[in-house]
Amino acid sequence: MSQYWSDDNMLFSLVKEKLIVALVGDVMDTMGLQHQFLNPQLKPIDPHMVIIGRAMPVLEADFYQQQATGHNEISEKPFGLLFHALDDLKKNEIFICAGGSLRYAQWGGLMTMRALHCSAAGAVIHGYHRDTNEILRLNFPVASFGSFAQDQGPRGKVVDWRVPIELDGVRVMPGDVIYGDRDGVLVIPAQAVDDAFHGAFEKAEGEDRILAALKNGMTTVEAYSKYGMI
Repeated sequence: MSQYWSDDNMLFSLVKEKLIVALVGDVMDTMGLQHQFLNPQLKPIDPHMVIIGRAMPVLEADFYQQQATGHNEISEKPFGLLFHALDDLKKNEIFICAGGSLRYAQWGGLMTMRALHCSAAGAVIHGYHRDTNEILRLNFPVASFGSFAQDQGPRGKVVDWRVPIELDGVRVMPGDVIYGDRDGVLVIPAQAVDDAFHGAFEKAEGEDRILAALKNGMTTVEAYSKYGMI
């Protein structure tokens, strides 16, 4: 059992209360996981939002007609498997989407309402969202590259979900932890979650001691020599 938490609910609550993404990223650097941040332009749509939960990866692809006859039945389905993926969201999960282009929005207000009813923890869209005011009113954590009103209906479809995806060269597996704040979005592999967050809580406690020392006039050279971190 963890020193700090007993389940995901407790972990995610403690993270929101005591940590920032930078701390966890620093610890992961020391673990050899040095390429786990997504594109620095991918940010929560409100800088006060914190996104944390288990990844529910979704794979999107560009299409060029809402319903088209082809050799794959997905071509004939408006939005492909989007609604199936959305309805499959579980408590504390994050809809994290890869694939498709920047021609359209991949998340919106009605999707947000459904995700809330599924008790999902947020959405990370490697592209655009829309219906910003509605999402903000619902206070649902969403990270994206920004807002763009153009619909994905005739332009993109979900082709699968709960499958491995890659964003910016970072592999995302179902069950990985996604953690994002105004400074970036981080992917913590499931097998690294315990070590990464234990280390981050310990680092946060150490930084509190350093902050107190700096307030009392200790130099950064002295602080690093004594505490081994800044």
